[in-house]
Amino acid sequence: MDNTVLKKRLSSFKTDGGRYSKISDDLLVDLLRAWESWTGSSKEFYQGLGLSKQQLGNVIKKGKKLSKSGNYGSGEFKEIKFDSLVGAGGAMVGPIEVSWESGKVIRFSQVEQLVDFLKKVA
Repeated sequence: MDNTVLKKRLSSFKTDGGRYSKISDDLLVDLLRAWESWTGSSKEFYQGLGLSKQQLGNVIKKGKKLSKSGNYGSGEFKEIKFDSLVGAGGAMVGPIEVSWESGKVIRFSQVEQLVDFLKKVA
């Protein structure tokens, strides 16, 4: 993730006194991942985010703690429903795509068509 985006997200947790308070778990983990993939100097990283050296240390510490425990994010499973793709009997309905030779893509609207095609090709 780009540091400017992280800086903007981080600024929403900045108090009037310049302190950071109640940083979300998702942001802490994103900052940790950005820090782990950073190839420049640490000074460039924390200055680019508008943090001090000590603030970065605290953020990284909290991010590591969350990452190790696995208790970050919403924590609840969210089911995603595709009403337009679910047919009778709960079976998924939609195009089936097969990547074929020379980068060609063949689409089938039904499983039976795919099975017939594969029998003919074999």
